[in-house]
Amino acid sequence: MASRPSDEASMPVGSSRRLPQIGPWRLLELRSGGAYGQVYRAEPLHSPGAPPVALKLAVHPMDPRFLREAGLLRRVPHPHIPRLYEFGVWDHPAGPFPYLVMEWIEGQSLYDWAHGRVLSSRQMMRILAPMAETLAALHAADAVHRDIKGDNMLVRREDSHPMLLDFGAADFRGAPVLTHEVLPPGTPGYRSPESLRFQERFWQAPGARYKPCPTDDLYALGVTAYRFVTGAYPPPWVPVEVRNHEPFFPTAASEPPEKWVTVCPELAGVIHQLLSEDPSARGSAVRVAEALNEGVERAGSQADEPVTLRPAAQRAVRKSRRVSSRPARAARPWLAMAAGLIAAVAIALVLALHGERDSGLQPAPLPQEAWAHLGQKEDRPDAGTSLAAEVPMISARVGQPEPMGGGLRAEVPKKPRPGQARPPCKERGTVPINGGCWWGRPEATPPCRDGEYEWEGRCFYPALPPDPPATSEQE
Repeated sequence: MASRPSDEASMPVGSSRRLPQIGPWRLLELRSGGAYGQVYRAEPLHSPGAPPVALKLAVHPMDPRFLREAGLLRRVPHPHIPRLYEFGVWDHPAGPFPYLVMEWIEGQSLYDWAHGRVLSSRQMMRILAPMAETLAALHAADAVHRDIKGDNMLVRREDSHPMLLDFGAADFRGAPVLTHEVLPPGTPGYRSPESLRFQERFWQAPGARYKPCPTDDLYALGVTAYRFVTGAYPPPWVPVEVRNHEPFFPTAASEPPEKWVTVCPELAGVIHQLLSEDPSARGSAVRVAEALNEGVERAGSQADEPVTLRPAAQRAVRKSRRVSSRPARAARPWLAMAAGLIAAVAIALVLALHGERDSGLQPAPLPQEAWAHLGQKEDRPDAGTSLAAEVPMISARVGQPEPMGGGLRAEVPKKPRPGQARPPCKERGTVPINGGCWWGRPEATPPCRDGEYEWEGRCFYPALPPDPPATSEQE
């Protein structure tokens, strides 16, 4: 097998072997790597000491994604998008590898930047508004980013200037189609309801391919804003027919950010709009940017108060800690909170890990480490912040609330329900039946409750999939 350039180029600074030069650029340090590219800090060969640049090198020979990314960066110059200096091809024994040379931005991803900071709603709107303006510029150029998330937003260290990064998954009018999957590139958990509905309907249809549009970017911005404000993802989208039959599934509408934290009405309203299941209700990136900037300028004094957990969320934290402290064999996995409590549960565990006492859980500025440490970088290409990665024992199903009602005489269906988790069933207490993962109530016998199904003389109800990873699914 031919070697890839990363075999030689990914050596750390100070290695006995010198990092190679690529064209007129000397590589100084490998800073990040993904499934399709590696980003190095570099400098011009003939100008030592000049300001560094970011050199993004393809992992695969003649990867057409790089040509498409270069085309988009040239098409949409913007103060919140890194400038493109050069597009070139490195001749390597394994083949010709394209590369991009871009403006170097010293900073942190949005979620990492939030670590150690107690932010107000106005400060959050000052960060999110430029991202909406950047999307407006992309959409005006008939382009979509397709992978909007906090991990692709870099906050500049020197002045908190936000930048939108990673246009490798982006698409624009006239760009070549590289694959023919039902869904285009993106990150699970940030995909819009309409794209998931399309996938559910056409996943077996030959040639079916969802075409993303600006409203998909706006929904992903809403997920990012919700995660930024509350510290957790919004509840995952579940098909309407499932919610009608099993109404205990939470939604972004039933678990709004202001239910859990003291976010100001102006910011909460924008998040509601962006997470609407109706794409037309999300408006345009121009209007979203205007609403956020107007909130920065005109919001009242509440917008300057530190974002804190509400008392109800504090009580949920204390309750979740009492439940989590029971012996494992005495736990009742079918009695638990709805997915909307995931933020409070995760924060409780983080505080417990840091030695906090219950008496310290009084309403106060929410410790930012309780937000940033909800996730950690996964050791996978293009990995980002994932709640499930940091606290694997907690997920949106910790646990699902006990189904209520008078009884349903129905056998477990022969196929999994829409939106149901599939084997291998990794959550404790779930079992695989007929291709799906199911929660069982020990010693519960039919007649079963509403939303439950019979199987071999016991009652079960469907388990949701685990929390979405922040890893991009690239073309």
